[in-house]
Amino acid sequence: MRPFPPSPSASSNNRVDRPAGKPVGKPLGKPVYMAANTLDMAPARRRLLQATMASAVTATLAAPQLAPRAHAQPANWPTRPVVTVVPFAPGGAGNGSVRILADVIGPKLGQPLVVENRPGAGGITGTATVTGSDNDHLLLMGSTSMTILPWLRKDLPYDIVRDLQPIGLISRQPQVLTVAAQSPIASLDELLRQARASDAISAGNSGVGTLSHLTTELMNQQLRTRLVPVAYKGDASLIPDVASGNVHLGIFNLPVAMPMITAGKLRAIAVTSAEPVASLPGVPTLASVGSDTFVIDGWAALFAARKVPAAGITRFATELQAALRTPEVQQKFDQFGVTATPGTPEDLARFIDAELKRWGGLIQSRGIRLE
Repeated sequence: MRPFPPSPSASSNNRVDRPAGKPVGKPLGKPVYMAANTLDMAPARRRLLQATMASAVTATLAAPQLAPRAHAQPANWPTRPVVTVVPFAPGGAGNGSVRILADVIGPKLGQPLVVENRPGAGGITGTATVTGSDNDHLLLMGSTSMTILPWLRKDLPYDIVRDLQPIGLISRQPQVLTVAAQSPIASLDELLRQARASDAISAGNSGVGTLSHLTTELMNQQLRTRLVPVAYKGDASLIPDVASGNVHLGIFNLPVAMPMITAGKLRAIAVTSAEPVASLPGVPTLASVGSDTFVIDGWAALFAARKVPAAGITRFATELQAALRTPEVQQKFDQFGVTATPGTPEDLARFIDAELKRWGGLIQSRGIRLE
């Protein structure tokens, strides 16, 4: 797989890196399901999630102005280095994107931006570091899983709506549906035909509750397919199984699969973006046979800890949007296979609200749970 471009030097005057080790994993086997009306969710957590959907998103996130703070709101924020926690190990597209932005935004703010990797528990460890902190110079790089985990984990030590403040989206990246280069499934139409006719088509994913898994479940629900989800612990062991034909279909983030597609070992048959991908000419979108529901991008965004002042959020959001619109940043993002996605805190709030409702509804209706 093509390595990511090297991050700018850690000796930068406006960014400090704190790396962590690489995660390892092995296949999990098939996911475990239960009836939708028996989803194991503690009453207190269920009430909290219902409150999140019904009112907290609207009141806390989607309001035109962020909630006022009782503590001082310095107009000259930041007054010291700003730490951005990345809740995953170094090496991914989101991690690289944050480091690129740190080098651009730091000089504008006049303070170093510290990028700190805190991996663990699928992002929960790093997220809890931020949600439980009173540090008013602390940010979080959030990603797709943060709107999925509340529906799968009743023991989360935080609530993303209550404990975080939105700053803005950073990037989006599509998924790609792939088969072995020699597979008889040569097109999206052929996949749908076979997957509707029988339950013999296996669909590998990077783990129960991951975006690739939920994409399979959404296809089964709305496109009347009978794909059989097969969960792995990450993509590393799934890719060779798809390339060899041991698994019929593999769904990956595009940057992960692109080297194998380019090498002729995987065939791309669909992408989950709104529009076709320029680097995959002739490959249709999944939405072309369904609806906009099948625009299923991975994403990264920035959030602030609860004590960051509103003035600080406004200033950082302004600089973030400006940086994401520069050709320099967009070109560097292209190297990671992601698209810069500038937007306001309010845009991010509405996006999070929609994602929580979308995945919560699917997880409950399909009766998905973690082992």
